[in-house]
Order: sequence, then C-alpha cells, then structure tokens
Amino acid sequence: MLLSCIDPNRREAGCDEAGRGCLAGAVFAAAVILPPDFTHPDLNDSKQLSEKKRYELRPIIEQEASAWAVGIVSPQEIDRINILKASFLAMHRAIDRLNIRPDHLLIDGNRFTPYPGIEHTTVVKGDGKYYSIAAASVLAKTYRDDYMDELAEQYPAYEWAKNKGYPTRAHREAIRRMGITPFHRKTFTLLPEQLRLEF
Repeated sequence: MLLSCIDPNRREAGCDEAGRGCLAGAVFAAAVILPPDFTHPDLNDSKQLSEKKRYELRPIIEQEASAWAVGIVSPQEIDRINILKASFLAMHRAIDRLNIRPDHLLIDGNRFTPYPGIEHTTVVKGDGKYYSIAAASVLAKTYRDDYMDELAEQYPAYEWAKNKGYPTRAHREAIRRMGITPFHRKTFTLLPEQLRLEF
C-alpha cells in the first residue's frame, strides 16, 4: 500500500523520471505535490500499470494535484553532461516549473543533485511507496510517450511508437540499416561492439 507522504505538515513534491535507459529521445521528469489526504486505488509505479491505465490516471493526477510540472532534457544535453546528471536536471526543471514551492522533495532512487533551498529524501523504488512519486512516474512516462509517438511519425523506421526509444532488436536493426537521427544519444552504445557506428 502506498503512503501519502512522510510529513503531512509540509508540502512534499514527489519526483521521478522516464526514458533514462533509452537510445533515443529526451529524458523527462515530473514533480507532483498532492494533497496530504490523496489516495487512489489504481495509482502505482507506472511500470506496473498498463498504458491504458496510465492515461486514465493522468487527468486525475493533474486535476487533484496541488501542483504538477514536467521537465525535459534533450538528447544533445544528455550527451554533453551524461544521463545521470540529465535525469537530475530534468527533475530540477520540473521543480522550477511548479507554481507552489515545496518544503521537501521525495526523489525516486538512491542519488540526487540537491535542489537549491529545498531538502530532499531519496527513496529506492519510491514510485511503489509514495503516491506523489507514483504520480510523477505516471506523468513523466505518459508525456514522454506522447513525445516519442510524435517523433515516430517523422522517423517510422525505428518503431518508436512501439519501443519509445528503448534498445529493442527492431530499433537496433533500424540503426544498423539507416544510421542515426538527431534524436539518438551518441554517447550510448547504440549497436553491439562489432557493429559500431562512425559519427
């Protein structure tokens, strides 16, 4: 069972990212402040939910949240600063965009770059423990999926509508045949070592 918050007397923002392990596309993160008494029987870690359920929950989260926002870091920025720093930067950008300043941050995972002026707690597998982190995981995942679906229309060969940029066999085969797009992460291992690309 998920928990509402650590301390009901402060505004806690849950933060999570989506797209960290992808070969292509931006990394997205969301920050969500929920009312202390918020509950929902279906809300959980977005990876445990069907696509249909995630999209059903998104408008509920957006309507019920005290504040929510999404942050994005481009593939070019990922290549420049690395994916871990990019994931934290995406969370910072989401926090920047909140119209209510939180008193505390609940971060999914075991590491985080501190956000200026706001204390944080890292929570391993937090998207399965706290509603606010689970809500952030749903928003980050669905908004990133929408973005990858749009890119898939421009680059249909890579099947991004299906794989969302993750390293599936079909995605890697398309890279081998077609080369890379401006949305591929050049610092990632896009192909097995014996099939290396030249940039």
